[in-house]
Amino acid sequence: MSTSSLDKDAVAPMTGNPNTPSGSRFSFGKRFAAGLRPSVNWMLLPLGFIIAGYIVYPVLTVVWESLFRDDAFTLQNYAEFFDPSQTSYLAGLFNSVWISLCSVLLSALIGVPLAFAFSTYEFPGRSIFAALATLPIVLPPLVGVISFMFLYSESGMIPRLLQSAFGLEQVPFALDGVWAILIVHAYTMYVFFYLFASAALKNLDPSVEEAALSLGASNRFRFWHVTLPLLTPALVGAALLVFMTSMNSFSAPFIFGGGFRVLSLSIYNAKLNGDMAMAVTQTVVLSGFSIGFLLWMRHYESRRQYAMSSKGVAARRREVRKPWLRLLIGGAGIFLVAILLLPHLTILLLSFVRDGSWTHQTLPPVYTTENYARLFAEDTVWEPIRNSLYMSVLATAADLCIGVTAAYLVVKGKFRGRRLLDALVMVPWALPGTVVAINLIVAFSKGTPFSFGEALVGSFYLLPIAYFLRHLPIVFRASSAAFKQVDDSLEEAAHNLGAGWFYTFRRVTLPLIGPGVLAGGLLALVTSLGEFVASILLYVYANRPISVEILSQLRQFNMGSAAAYGVLLLVLVSLVLLGSRRLSHGAADRSLS
Repeated sequence: MSTSSLDKDAVAPMTGNPNTPSGSRFSFGKRFAAGLRPSVNWMLLPLGFIIAGYIVYPVLTVVWESLFRDDAFTLQNYAEFFDPSQTSYLAGLFNSVWISLCSVLLSALIGVPLAFAFSTYEFPGRSIFAALATLPIVLPPLVGVISFMFLYSESGMIPRLLQSAFGLEQVPFALDGVWAILIVHAYTMYVFFYLFASAALKNLDPSVEEAALSLGASNRFRFWHVTLPLLTPALVGAALLVFMTSMNSFSAPFIFGGGFRVLSLSIYNAKLNGDMAMAVTQTVVLSGFSIGFLLWMRHYESRRQYAMSSKGVAARRREVRKPWLRLLIGGAGIFLVAILLLPHLTILLLSFVRDGSWTHQTLPPVYTTENYARLFAEDTVWEPIRNSLYMSVLATAADLCIGVTAAYLVVKGKFRGRRLLDALVMVPWALPGTVVAINLIVAFSKGTPFSFGEALVGSFYLLPIAYFLRHLPIVFRASSAAFKQVDDSLEEAAHNLGAGWFYTFRRVTLPLIGPGVLAGGLLALVTSLGEFVASILLYVYANRPISVEILSQLRQFNMGSAAAYGVLLLVLVSLVLLGSRRLSHGAADRSLS
C-alpha cells in the first residue's frame, strides 16, 4: 500500500511528536499536513495584543476623536476642513496630492531612462555610473534637504559663486518654494524607479522583444506595447513608494516650503498650536488619501497579467561604438557624478566649518576639527547619537521578533484570519509618519490596557514605538519572502528524524531565512537612524535623536556642528546599507545553492 493512501491519523504517531497521544484529535501529523505548527496558538496571542494595541487601537482612536469637539459628538471638524471658505485646509490637501503626483512623474522621468541606459548599453564607466546612481538613497531625508539648502538656496554656495564669477547684482537663481520641494523629491526618490526598473529589465527575456521586431514592430511600438507592459508591476511598486514617501515628506516642505501648505506640515502646526481636533481630522484625511492611492494602484496592477514565458536567456547589453556618442555619454556621466556627489561633499565640507564663522562670505572662511572633537569628547553632544542608536536598535529588535513571527504565521499557517493579519501588519506602511505620530499621541495620552495603565506621551519609549511601527512592514515583507523560499519538506524531514519544532526552526529554518531577515532588519535600522518626521512630533529632551539635534543646531546657526552630526549619520547609514547589501547577496547565493 502506498504511503499516500494511508489514513493520516494512522501515520500521525509515527511522523509526529513521540509524546503526542495517538488518539489525539489534533495530532501533530494532521496539523503539519494542514500547514499549522504547534506554536501557532501561543504565537497569535501576543502578536494579536501588539497589533490590536499599537496599530488598530490608535487608528480607531484617532478616527473616533476626530468626531468630537469640546466633548460633543459632531461632524464640525470635517465640515470645517472641507469648507470652501477655509482655503488653508483644502489647499494643504490639494498641494500634498499634486506634489506627490508630480514627484512620481519627475522621479520616473529620471529613474526609468537611467535604468534603460545602464541596462541596455555598454560603454566606458557604465558599472561605476550605475553604482553611483544609487547615491541619493544613502542621504537621510533631513541631511539631504540641508545639503540642498547650503548648495542652491539664495545664500547657497552655487548661486553666490555664479554671482561672484559673472559680477551680477543678484544671484542668478535660488532654490525655494514648490520647485525646491519637487527638485529635492526628484533627487532623493528617483532611486526607487531606477532600482525597480533595473531589476525588471534584468529579468526581461530578450526573445520577447526580438519576436516583436521580427514581426515588423518598430522600436517605438515595441517599447509601448511589449517592454513597458512587462515593466508595469515594477513601475507600480516604485510609484507607490514615491507617492507614499512624498505624502510623508516633512523635511523639504519644512525647510523650503515657506507659505506653501502641505498636510504633513499642517498636522505638525496644528499640534504645536494645541488644536488637536483639527490635527486628528487632518490625520484621518491624509490617511484616507494615502490608503486610497495604495488601493487604486493595486487595482490598476491587477487588471492585467504581466507574466512571460522565459527561456532563461540573459539580455546582452549593446556596445556603443560611435566615437561622438561615447564622448557624449562620458561627458553626461561626469556631469551626473558631479550632481550626485555635490550634496555629500557639501555636508562633508561644512562639517569642518567653525560655528558662527560663516556669515556673508561665498565660501566658509574658517575650518576646524573641533566639531568632530566635541562629538566624541562631550557627553551632552554625544547623547543624541547614543539616543538614536539605542532607540533604533531597540525598535529593530522588536521589528525582528514581531515581523518574523507574523511572517511565519502568514506564510506557513493555514488558519482563518491569515489574510487579515497580513493586511494589518502592512497598515503602518500606508500611513505617513505624521499620521503614525498623531495616532500614538491621541491613543496613549492617558493610561490604557495596552500601555499597562501608563501614559506614554512625554515618556522616553513612545518614539522607539513609533520607529517600531513604521518599519515593521519592511521586516515583515523581507521575512515573508525568505519563508516562501523554504520548502516545508525540509522541516518535515527534520521532524521525521525526531527533532522538535523549536529545534527544527533553530537549526534548519533559521539558517536558511537568516540572511534575508537580517537584510530587512538592517534596512529598518537604517531608516530608523535617519527618521525625522515622527521624531519631531514625539521626542522629548531625554531622547532627542540625531535628526532633531541637527535641526536644533541649525536654528542656533551652528552649521558646522549640524553638518558634523549629518556626516556621522551618513556614515552610520552607509555602513548599515553595505551590511544589508552583503546579506542580501548572501541570501540570494544561499537560495541558489
